[in-house]
Amino acid sequence: MKKIVLAYSGGLDTSIAIAWLKERYACEIVAMAADVGQGEELAPLEGKALSSGASKLYIEDIREEFLRDFVFPMLQAGALYEQKYLLGTAIARPAIAKALVKVALQEGADAVAHGATGKGNDQVRFELTVKALAPHLKIVAPWREWEIRSRDDAFDYAERRGIPVPVTKSKPYSMDRNIWHLSYEGGVLEDPDREPDREMFLLTADPSEAPDQPEFVEIDFVQGIPSGINGETLAAVELLTRLNTLAGRHGVGRVDMVENRLVGMKSRGVYETPGGTLLFLAHRELESLTMDRETMHFKELVAARYGELVYYGQWFTPLREGLGAFVESTQRHVSGSIRLKLFKGNVTVAGRRSPYSLYRDDLATFGADSVYNQRDAEGFINLFGLPLLTQGILQQKRPKE
Repeated sequence: MKKIVLAYSGGLDTSIAIAWLKERYACEIVAMAADVGQGEELAPLEGKALSSGASKLYIEDIREEFLRDFVFPMLQAGALYEQKYLLGTAIARPAIAKALVKVALQEGADAVAHGATGKGNDQVRFELTVKALAPHLKIVAPWREWEIRSRDDAFDYAERRGIPVPVTKSKPYSMDRNIWHLSYEGGVLEDPDREPDREMFLLTADPSEAPDQPEFVEIDFVQGIPSGINGETLAAVELLTRLNTLAGRHGVGRVDMVENRLVGMKSRGVYETPGGTLLFLAHRELESLTMDRETMHFKELVAARYGELVYYGQWFTPLREGLGAFVESTQRHVSGSIRLKLFKGNVTVAGRRSPYSLYRDDLATFGADSVYNQRDAEGFINLFGLPLLTQGILQQKRPKE
C-alpha cells in the first residue's frame, strides 16, 4: 500500500494510529476528520495530525448532511436502542465513513483505516459502510493488529513518541461528541455500580442545580422533520444547536445504561443528548396526534428493528433503506407543533396541535354528543369477543378435573 486515509478524531487511539501505520506499512498517511458538530475539538487537529506524522489533514464539514440524511430519518423512525439509547455515536459512524470514502477516492488511496477497538461496535459500523460504498478499498484496523492491548499501553506508546493525547491515565474514560450527543465510556465508568462524577458532564447542568422555574419551548415539524422553534423557521444545525443549549440548561437528556454490544459483551455507556431528547419526545407526541392506530402500532415494531440496524452499522443495507421508505410514507401528515415544559431534568408535554390532527373532541367527549351512538358498542363487543365467548362455552362443557 502506498497511501492510507485514516478516520481521525484527535483522540488517543487515532493519535497513535498515525505513527503506528507509518511504522508498520511505510506509506503515506492522510488524516480525515469529519465535522459532525464537535465544536472547539476540531481547532487543534491539524497541528496534532501533522506532528504525529500525517502528510495532510482534511476536515470535512458534514453537519447539515449528517442531520438531514442520517439523524432526521432516524428521528422520523422513532429509533431507540434497548429503549434508552438515542444512537448518537452509532448514527454518526456511517456519515463519517461516507466522508472517509470520499476523501480516499479523491486521494487515490489504496486503503482506509480507523481507530476503533477490536472489542467495540464502531469497527463494524465503519467497515460495513466502506464495504457498501467502496468495496475495492482495503481496510486497516490497528487495534486488531498491533501489540497494544490496553489504554495504559496506548498512553505509554504515545509518551515514548511524544504524541500529545487529550486524556490522561488519571481521567481515562473516552468521549465521543457530535451535534446530536456526547458519550462517555471506559476507564472509571467500567464499574456499573459507580455513579459518574458530576464534573464529567459537559452538555447538561446537574438537574438539582437547574433553574427553579420551568421553561417552555414549542417545536414545529413538517412531515416529521423539525423545522422551527417558537414559530421561527430554522435550518437544521441552528435548530439543534439552540435546543441543545436550552435543554442542557435544564439538565435534560442524560442517560446512563448498560447495553448489549453487537460483538456480544455488555458495556456501560453514559450519554448526553439534550436537544435530541426534546426532538424525540416532541416527534413521538405529534405522531400520536396525527397517525392512525394501526400504522402507529406497526411503526413501533419497525422502530425497534430500525434502531438495531443503526446500532449494528447496517445503514447502507436494503432492509434499512426499505424500512426508511416505509417510515417516510408514514410522515406525510406528521406536521404541527408540540409545546414542551422543561424543569429540573424532566420534559413534559404542555400542548399539541396540527392541521392533520385525528383527535376530535366531539368523539372523545364524555359529555353528550351526536356523532357516536353508544348502543353500537354492544354489537362491536359481541363480535370482538366472539372467540372468547366460544372458548368460555367450550370450557364449561369440559368435565372438571
